[in-house]
Order: sequence, then C-alpha cells, then structure tokens
Amino acid sequence: MNFNFCSLSSGSSGNCYYVGNGFHGILIDAGIPATSIRKFLRNMMIPMETIMGVLITHNHSDHIRGLEVLLRKNNLPAFTTREVWNSILSPHSRISPDCIREIPLIKKFHLAGFDIEAFPVCHDSPETLGFHIVAGNRKLTIATDLGHICQTSAPYIKAANLLVIESNYDELMLMNGGYPPFLKARIKSDNGHLGNHQTSSFLADNVSENLTHICLAHLSKNNNNPEKALATLYGTFADRGISLNGSPKIIVLERNTPSEMISLLS
Repeated sequence: MNFNFCSLSSGSSGNCYYVGNGFHGILIDAGIPATSIRKFLRNMMIPMETIMGVLITHNHSDHIRGLEVLLRKNNLPAFTTREVWNSILSPHSRISPDCIREIPLIKKFHLAGFDIEAFPVCHDSPETLGFHIVAGNRKLTIATDLGHICQTSAPYIKAANLLVIESNYDELMLMNGGYPPFLKARIKSDNGHLGNHQTSSFLADNVSENLTHICLAHLSKNNNNPEKALATLYGTFADRGISLNGSPKIIVLERNTPSEMISLLS
C-alpha cells in the first residue's frame, strides 16, 4: 500500500495537509479557503471524490477557516473530539450535524485505509490534538501546535517514520521583534508554540533509524524563516555529534505553497 503525504499550506495564515494511499485520502485541518484546497488537490491529480474526511486538530481559525464551506460543498464528514466540536460549533454555524463525527482520545479508529489515533497536545485552545496515522508498518505523526512536548505526546512523536512537527519561532527574532510582551509570552509559554531550539533539541535527543522524514511545520511569518529553522536543527545535531547524511530527510513546509509529495513504502 502507498502512504503519501503532502502539505497544502502550513503556517499562521492557514494549515491543511493531505494523507493518502493511492485509493483514498484524508485531510488534516482546513485552515485555507475551500477553493484553494480543491485547486491544490486538482493540480496534484487527486480527485475530491477520493477524500474520505477531514481530521480537525483544534478550533483556531488558521486550522478551520475553510472547514464549513469544504464540508458543505463536498458533503464530507469531519472528525474530532467532542471537546473540539463544542469549541467550533455555535448557534450560527452552518456545519450540518450529518457531517460531524466524534472520535475518542488515544483510541484507534479506522478511516480511508488508515488506523488513526488522536492524542492531546499542550496548546491554548479548549483542546488541541495531534494525529498518529498508520498504514502497514509505516507511521506518520503530525503535531503542529504545542508549547512543549509532554509525556502523552512524546511517544507518538518518537514512533514516527514521517514526522510533521512545529518549529514556529526563532527565539531571538521573537524577543527582538515588534510583538507586544503579552503575545511574546503567550507564544513562548508551555501552551503556546515550539521554538526552533525546542524542536531541534527534542529531535536530536530522540532521532532513530526509523525516522526517515522530518517536516518542520507552522513557521511564523514574522518570527522565523526556513534558513533559521534549518540552521538551528543542523547546528543542534552537529553539537550532539549526530551526522545526518541525508537521513532523515529534512523538509521545511511552506506557508502558501504545497510541498512535494512524500511517499513511504508500507
């Protein structure tokens, strides 16, 4: 079975990711307009009819901005926990009850040929999820909004063959930038976002031969750039005496441009 992943958009302006197996696929988040999602999939020759649903990480607008229209126009179901649903739905919501699917935490469910587990991560929303997606012996973990890596999320991150993980800000850029103090404190908090050094240190401490791809996600437009994120990662690995030599492959996900399609053999 094929195991394919690509990012359609990754960043504070919108997040959406695709996972597929050659027959069916799923989306993770819908934080960009539904028209953009359909266009990007069409450009990759992925028929909308093969999308079996949308997994939702949390209620922040950069993850659900296009959700309502996407579900309504394409008759898709969306999957998340009751806590996340309660934070998304409002009396004015036009999301049909027929589209809503509740999922448990830390318990497998099956969708589009994949075994999926949602796990909690530490972020400042009523509940925020990461997803661990398995096909055969191949494992993908996506954790894009978290202030620190806790004991619950760490095993899923360590188990990945393909890891999509936040590297949101460069510490010096954030502290020297123009954000007000309360916003800087929020971003740096344990329920905010991961900085380049946090992500790089965790990866250097836990890299294994099973990890084939690292995708650095959700880079800040104002407080980070791909060069900073990569330099921190490679520098941290070098400081620990770890030579990458092309494995795992390191990819920085772009804010507004779809990534290459990553294919794993399962």
